[in-house]
Amino acid sequence: MSVFLGISFVNDKLNNSKSGFGMFGGVFTPCTLTILGVIMFLRFGYVVGCAGVFETLIIIGVATLITLLTTLSLSAIVTNTEVKGGGAYFLISRSLGAEFGGAIGLVFFVAQAISVAMYVIGFSEAVVASVLPGQSKLLIATICNLFVFGCVFRGAGWTIRLQYFILAILLASLGSFYAGAIPDFDMKIFSENCVSQYSVPPKESIFTMFALFFPAVTGIMAGANMSGDLRDPSKAIPTGTLLSILFTGAIYFSLALLMGGAREASVLSNLDGESLVIADISAVPFLITAGVFAATLSSALGSMMGAPRILQAFAKDGVFQNLRPFAVGSGEANEPRRATVLTFVISQAAILLVADLNTIAPLITMFFMLTYGLLNLATFYEAITKNPSYRPRFRYSHWLTSLAGAIGCLLVMFLINWMWALVAIFGMACVYLYISQKEVETRWGDLHRGLLFERTRKNLLKLEKELHHPKNWRPIILAFSGASWERPQLAVYGHWFTAGHGVLTLGYVIQGDVENRLERLQSQERILNAFIQEQKLEAFPAVVAAPTISAGMESLVQTHGLGALRPNTVLLGWPNNADKIVPFSTTLRSIHALERSVIAMRFNEPALELDPRTVPLGTIDVWWRGSQNGELMLLLAHLLAQNQRWRSRPIRLLRMIENEAGRDEVLNHLTGLIDNARIVATPHVVVSENAVAAIQATSRSAAIVFMGMAIPEEGEGEEFHQRMTDLAGELARVVFVKSEGGMSIHS
Repeated sequence: MSVFLGISFVNDKLNNSKSGFGMFGGVFTPCTLTILGVIMFLRFGYVVGCAGVFETLIIIGVATLITLLTTLSLSAIVTNTEVKGGGAYFLISRSLGAEFGGAIGLVFFVAQAISVAMYVIGFSEAVVASVLPGQSKLLIATICNLFVFGCVFRGAGWTIRLQYFILAILLASLGSFYAGAIPDFDMKIFSENCVSQYSVPPKESIFTMFALFFPAVTGIMAGANMSGDLRDPSKAIPTGTLLSILFTGAIYFSLALLMGGAREASVLSNLDGESLVIADISAVPFLITAGVFAATLSSALGSMMGAPRILQAFAKDGVFQNLRPFAVGSGEANEPRRATVLTFVISQAAILLVADLNTIAPLITMFFMLTYGLLNLATFYEAITKNPSYRPRFRYSHWLTSLAGAIGCLLVMFLINWMWALVAIFGMACVYLYISQKEVETRWGDLHRGLLFERTRKNLLKLEKELHHPKNWRPIILAFSGASWERPQLAVYGHWFTAGHGVLTLGYVIQGDVENRLERLQSQERILNAFIQEQKLEAFPAVVAAPTISAGMESLVQTHGLGALRPNTVLLGWPNNADKIVPFSTTLRSIHALERSVIAMRFNEPALELDPRTVPLGTIDVWWRGSQNGELMLLLAHLLAQNQRWRSRPIRLLRMIENEAGRDEVLNHLTGLIDNARIVATPHVVVSENAVAAIQATSRSAAIVFMGMAIPEEGEGEEFHQRMTDLAGELARVVFVKSEGGMSIHS
């Protein structure tokens, strides 16, 4: 291993001059230095003394397994996309979307910044305990924080070179430990230490020991955080991170075995006396002290380097506009110096305000675990949704390993501290919801659309297999509103008729050949989309080119939609020009032949408001002449009344008879219809022999009037048009309905 490290070091020094850092300097070194940190020096002996060698090996194995599974997911993601700066934020945002990425980016940056404070305070405690007793920990921590800031502010290259020196000290301290532990190894002591001894320190268990140890292995993202400074991140991150896990895992396993045979459990678990038991075992104790200094300092440097790069990438994407200034880099290397200053300010504030960072350390760990869990989740969803773009070059990741990693991270969070776990999840959820409410339009081909597509595909296939029942009828309306800007009322009323329970499509036909109208097709679709956005409609545009308007309308009615989501109702405008009567009648017959219901809306032009969304005063009148059209009319009236603006408009169910004798019978019939339909409406019976006069007099003040119609036979279009126009008379808004069934108000 030492030969490999030496070769890699030389190669990196030669190659760094080209562009970016290599695997060893940019990934392996930061990960290794972060993993082999203060836990190893100050608390690992305590874990071995309490849990025993056997349980300690289990703890190391499980912790390493979780980080290994996460690294497999990380490797899959980085080999499936062009990796830029931002580390975990970049990877998660490009997979799970801006909302998850933004939430993680913000909390992970803050966690990294506060981690700097935690590490430098650890450094100050080590200095006071071993070198400068009686000195101010706060002063030493501040000086150390300034030193770390100065190193990182100068540039990543300087910091990386410093980390090589720190790595050398760390390896020397480990060598000193092995040199002392091997001669001191005693099989009798080892056999006694194989079993746990939780009775010595009270209130400890394998779970508390796991919680104590696990933060030691949470450094796998140290290399990924440097993604923007790497020469080839898609190769460097998987290789460097995996090698670091294997290397540090082997060290922890060997440390557990050697500590278990070198000192009794009472010595290992004694925190009050000799917390640096590893120094007592070491052949050169001074090197252990130097290793403690090196470990804490390197972890602080790693966090100080990683946090600004996360913020810089986060700010560039513009999820939070106020953070835009931190997107600016300095120099040829685009160093995030503004973000580095903010990181220093946050870390120094944590040093000054929080006397004991042990209280916030669990929360920091939680955010790290959330990040790892979301990485696993991203890979899991990429795999199971069978996204065609998911083609990672890294072949050792599977959806099962990703799912296991995500579940493992969640379990570890609650194992360490269930309260802080809930706090961390709640905090991230709040940021996620905030970003979602902002309706961030930034997308990078993430899973957001892929998941929607997959769910929609499966639901459409499932819906297609389900037998239709009138109880489940919903309005799927194809509205021919022209250019929409010309007849916006049709589009708006189509939106109201669906009432959030159906599907509305705005259809438009361009007369001419597709080849000659391609640019017009694209332009009109953009216009329709702009209209939909302006009017805040829940609708889809559909534009076709055809030799004639009628042919285009027939084409859309036949072919638009998918599976069970094909239109069941066509919404048309009532023709007011004589030259449109015949084509309109032809279109009605075509729609009828295709077994689609028809809604034809007639607006009395002088009565129209400028704003199509203006809701007139008055009642919603439904003229009942039988269930063939009546059920659809009553259902449309009910759906219209479900809209917020229409809820104060009462529904009237009206029936006209020729003599007074049948009033009570018809009234009871209408009342029964309303009760069975479970629709709030008032029955009314109108006695008259003149239908036109009765409708005009009764519904004169109505907001909208529903009437049934028949499909005219060929050659009867003008007669049909005149008859229905007479019935509508001076009424402001009339909806003519021809139902093809498929629904039932009694279901």
